[in-house]
Amino acid sequence: MRRSFIISLCSALCMLCSISAFATDYNSTGATTEQRVQTRVGAEFTKHWKCGVSLSVGEELRFDLMDNVVGYTSKDAVIDTAYGAAFNKSYTTLSLAYTPIEYIKLDAGYTLRLLGRKDWSMPDEFIRHRVFFGVTGAYKMQYAKLYLRERFLLDMRTDSVNTDEKSAYAWSLRSRLGADIYVPGKPVKPYIWTELENTLNAPEFQQNNGQQFITNVRLQAGVKWRLTRLSSLNFYYRFTYGYDRDINVNRAYYTKGKALNLRLDEQTVFQHAIGVQYNLDW
Repeated sequence: MRRSFIISLCSALCMLCSISAFATDYNSTGATTEQRVQTRVGAEFTKHWKCGVSLSVGEELRFDLMDNVVGYTSKDAVIDTAYGAAFNKSYTTLSLAYTPIEYIKLDAGYTLRLLGRKDWSMPDEFIRHRVFFGVTGAYKMQYAKLYLRERFLLDMRTDSVNTDEKSAYAWSLRSRLGADIYVPGKPVKPYIWTELENTLNAPEFQQNNGQQFITNVRLQAGVKWRLTRLSSLNFYYRFTYGYDRDINVNRAYYTKGKALNLRLDEQTVFQHAIGVQYNLDW
């Protein structure tokens, strides 16, 4: 019995040592903090049918007013701060929604993203595809509506990517809790929401202590101003805390299927955005 206990204890210690050794495989780390200020303009057009189905098409353009990176990086890290134009991204979205009952809405759609801070000589570098679907539960009160939205997103890229470092088909979950306020007799509707975004299939080496991790925390407050019976403007401010783990795997150091040379660069972004969006519903 004592011999079995000693053997088990030694085995456990060996496993612990191997796990600890693997946990410290990030032989070179870096960290950056980015402060970014943006302005955003967009438009969305939505057709509603009496059966509860609606079809929307929207466009949003994002422009950087200020982008400042501070901190340090590992020796070989490359931080993309030198770009010519202030254009950051564009989002073109087509979505379909269905409201079977007053309290539930189902939606799905596709977004074409163009990245302004990438190499525009090769389409695979700046074009991204996104598919999403979600469900929203709402509860209406006299002067307010509370809602919770759970949305799954699949971001797809067509450029060459090392799947040990990041996924070419990245799944994430966005959980949004918000409130719309009704002001009787006024053409304005204040609102506020907060949202968490979490990775679902980050590669093993990119995970945080073996776990998926939160990549974005967003808070938005704004007011919707109705211009006519069908059109409105949405003025808003959004704050985003972003976190990313950029992993570089050196394939020359593979031994028995395990990478022994990993570089981790942690990237934190504090982003402020002021935007306006035109909405047309009919």
